[in-house]
Amino acid sequence: MYRPNAAKRKLRAGEPVYGCWQGIGHSLISELLGLAGYDIVLLDHEHGPASVADAVPCLQALAGTPATGIVRMPWNDPVYAKRILDIGAEGVMVPQVGSKAEAEAAVAACRYPPAGIRGVAYGIARGADFGLAPDYQQTISDNLLILCQIETRQGVEAIPDIAAVDGVDGLFIGPWDLSGSLGKLGRFDDPEVRDTIRRAERAIIDSGKWLGSA
Repeated sequence: MYRPNAAKRKLRAGEPVYGCWQGIGHSLISELLGLAGYDIVLLDHEHGPASVADAVPCLQALAGTPATGIVRMPWNDPVYAKRILDIGAEGVMVPQVGSKAEAEAAVAACRYPPAGIRGVAYGIARGADFGLAPDYQQTISDNLLILCQIETRQGVEAIPDIAAVDGVDGLFIGPWDLSGSLGKLGRFDDPEVRDTIRRAERAIIDSGKWLGSA
């Protein structure tokens, strides 16, 4: 069911948004989380067993709740982005974004030509109500929530460039992989890890883009 992106509206209004990871890929869990009051239910396709086929009933279940359904992709892959957007994902989270070029590629995968490279199937895709959403092509770029994950030292240094990419709505710090990229996996009390996370937070806030973290 194509609808206004409630989480994005809240963020634009300056309100906090709370989300929950859903890594099992079951529609009943998605529905429960959506009804429990979370603003976002994030279907995790980077880790765990969930597939594109699993995401369809999860997104159908979320359509009956106020929660926005976002898919974390396995990688910055335009083919995967195309498939999950066509089945109705209301947003994407792209892992391991470490440069402006990678952020630009993520956005391009989510936009139709001439602004991007997304393949055109909105006449039949579930995301466009199987062609019954008359304004889908005109509104999807603004309605979609695109989040880039900052999970490496390189990504932290590139935050100003990543945040400047048109179409990137927010940057999400992944503390576990970030600590690992510093050679200090899971050592969150380490001064370097803490300082790097704080620098990332400050850089995102200073950019004017939305900040997220686990």
